Amino acid sequence: MDRRTFVKTGWKVAPVGFGAWAIGADWGDVSERDAEAALNEALDRGVNFIDTADVYGMGRSETLIARVLKSRGAKDVIVATKAGKQTKPHINVEYKSERLDRWVEESIKRLGVEALDLVQLHSPPHEVYYRPEIFAGMDRLVKAGKIKAYGVSVEWTEEAIKALEYPIASVQIIFNMFRQRPTEMFFDLARKKGVAIIARVPLASGLLSGKFTASSTFAADDHRAYNRNGEAFDRGETFSGIPYDIGLQAVEELRPLVPKDATMAQWALRWILMHDAVTVAIPGAKNVQQAAGNAGAMELPPLTEAQMAAVKRIYDARIKAEVHQRW
Repeated sequence: MDRRTFVKTGWKVAPVGFGAWAIGADWGDVSERDAEAALNEALDRGVNFIDTADVYGMGRSETLIARVLKSRGAKDVIVATKAGKQTKPHINVEYKSERLDRWVEESIKRLGVEALDLVQLHSPPHEVYYRPEIFAGMDRLVKAGKIKAYGVSVEWTEEAIKALEYPIASVQIIFNMFRQRPTEMFFDLARKKGVAIIARVPLASGLLSGKFTASSTFAADDHRAYNRNGEAFDRGETFSGIPYDIGLQAVEELRPLVPKDATMAQWALRWILMHDAVTVAIPGAKNVQQAAGNAGAMELPPLTEAQMAAVKRIYDARIKAEVHQRW
């Protein structure tokens, strides 16, 4: 599949990237060996965009990425990280440019680079979008040569739209078959502004892999066990905010639509790529098999008009009322 362009930077990226939250924390135990093997598999299959954050394992994810890239001598891989979630408590008055400066310096050291490719404000409190001095601080880091570009990772579609008022390079937003609201207005606005879109939680925390059942269990340190109702962070991060049983019902209605030569996860990723406004989707992978499967989505043919319409019908009937006006 052709690479897609970050308009404001000129980067050419494969449309399926590597989401590195799972190799950091909050998804159960992942050994360093499995994490590095998953990264290498993705890179071997043409993936050249990795998304991470300073709080993913409090530096573990960034450190593992740096180790793999150094061992490969890789120089054409874009690494996007995030900053801001170290703010305790994560509220507006505690969100300060000088703290972001320090966290950027720490990420530079962990990733072993002179300048970070892309730094994203990490789901900042809603009020931060109305504080231009925070975005001016990011501009200052660009001018200082600490970062090459910056963007935001948002919870709400309204926040994504507000962020477009600033000179950002990208917006990372939850977008998948179960979270379709961004298509209504935001995608067109971002395209007009030349802002890249990074689709996160593309498999609805694994629901859209089609592998879960009502009896599936998750480790105690997996957010799918401890954050189903937003106990630790925004509820929308876990299963896209959908009640688990409703998600399972929708998956069963989607299952007959999946081509025989594809997994449901691959097909769900290919659905995302049908939207030209999306620059890159960032599914996570905890092992080689998952990394290979995710990359394989780039080889699938486009969905048919009938398939796209069927996905929309299932969303409207099963999912929309649960999520559409919340995020």
